Amino acid sequence: MMPDSHKDMEISAKYGLDARHDVKWKTSMMLPEHVAMLRGFGHEVKLEPRPDLNEWDYDAIQHTLDAANTRKSDTKVKLWREGAFIYKRGVVESVDLRRRVIELEDPFTLLQLKLDEIVDVTIMD
Repeated sequence: MMPDSHKDMEISAKYGLDARHDVKWKTSMMLPEHVAMLRGFGHEVKLEPRPDLNEWDYDAIQHTLDAANTRKSDTKVKLWREGAFIYKRGVVESVDLRRRVIELEDPFTLLQLKLDEIVDVTIMD
C-alpha cells in the first residue's frame, strides 16, 4: 500500500493533482432523466423574452417598411421567433396587410415574413 500512496504523492506534487479527488468524481454518474432535465433547463435559459412593443414602435416599423418598399432599398428586419432573435436582410418587395406578411427578396430567394414576428426594421442604405 505504501508504494501506491507514495506514487500518488509524487504525482500530486508534480502535477498539482489530488488523486483522491480525481477518483471521487470519475465514479459519479447521472441518470437519463437528470440529463434530460439539465438539457431542458439549458434551453430555457437561452430563450429571449419577446420585446414589449407599444403603439409608437409599431408606427415606426410601419413607416420604415413603407419607406423601404417605395425606395426598394436594402433593409434589415429583426424578427422574434420562439425565444430567439433572427435577422433577415434584403429588399422589401411588398407589404400585404390582409395576409399580414411582407415579401423580402434576398440575393437567393423571396422570403415571406409574418408582420407579427417583426420587432425592428432598419434601412441599410
